[in-house]
Amino acid sequence: MPQTAPAPRTGRARGSRPRWWTELPLIVVVYAAYSAGRLMARGDVSTAVDHGLAILRVEKLLHINAEHPLNRLFTEHAALGIPADFAYASLHYLVTPAILVWLWKRRPSHYRIARTWLLVSTLIGLVGFTLLPTCPPRLLAAGHGFVDTMSQYGSYGWWGGEASAPRGLGGLTNQYAAMPSLHVGWSLWCGVMLWRCGRGRPAKVAGVAYPLVTTVVVMGTANHYFLDAAAGAAVMGLGLALARPALRLADGVRDRVGKRSSAPTGSPADSMTESPAEPLAEPLAESLAEFPVGTGTAPIVSDGCETSAGERIPRQPGRGGHPDDTAATVVGSAATARPAAADDGAPAAAR
Repeated sequence: MPQTAPAPRTGRARGSRPRWWTELPLIVVVYAAYSAGRLMARGDVSTAVDHGLAILRVEKLLHINAEHPLNRLFTEHAALGIPADFAYASLHYLVTPAILVWLWKRRPSHYRIARTWLLVSTLIGLVGFTLLPTCPPRLLAAGHGFVDTMSQYGSYGWWGGEASAPRGLGGLTNQYAAMPSLHVGWSLWCGVMLWRCGRGRPAKVAGVAYPLVTTVVVMGTANHYFLDAAAGAAVMGLGLALARPALRLADGVRDRVGKRSSAPTGSPADSMTESPAEPLAEPLAESLAEFPVGTGTAPIVSDGCETSAGERIPRQPGRGGHPDDTAATVVGSAATARPAAADDGAPAAAR
């Protein structure tokens, strides 16, 4: 029965854990591109201020400007403001990578889609920073009623008065990249991963609490408007919708590259030697090579196994005077012959 050659292996199984030495450079490159693009998308300061004021007017019109009371609460109570500043300056850069590593190690079946969701959403956020540079509440004129808590409590931490950047490194960040809030977006991603992949009630509680606390923190520290937070959640929703198509596209490209690299080269005969029948073909060829065609003698081809009288080797002509008939006849008679001396003790002349 003919056998079909197995399909070429073009990569790892879809649910398997990707290799860390391919994942780490991918994430580093995407994050470096995001950071560089974020810095280049500084925009005009007056335009960013106009966008910030427009957002504030819309919020006041809709009565959703929750950042005002939260900011007053944080500035009046250091017990709330200082932990909030620490959370804003650190959790964004610690929790997200930690959950990404946890998924890679403990939940490999969820890792690829989760990683793709995070990367696609981050790149969408970069588009938002470029198209809509926005002045955060803390950088508006004092008459708008906001206080920069990170500047107020700067002596307690490593940050200065320039967003969450370490003191003296404010030039390495874009302070007008407020819309959308990826602090909220990334925390929402973390919450979904904890809720879906975590085990036990603590993971579920953390999955709900972390994005909610982050939203309160970004508004209370006057780093984002409420609409920035809502836009961050919307960006994550769009990234989730595009994650699977992006993953299928990447898999298709990888499979095509793998098929090209594994395609057989050389003559058709070369590819035949790579078929699954190769282990059977080589011993058969050696056996046929030992068989002397066209001679009067032939080796016994069966050791103690009897064949029917007149049985011929396949593809050998019948009795008709052809030189190969001798070989076929000799093989048939030799295969059916028995050692006479061992059977009946008759003299050699009688056999």
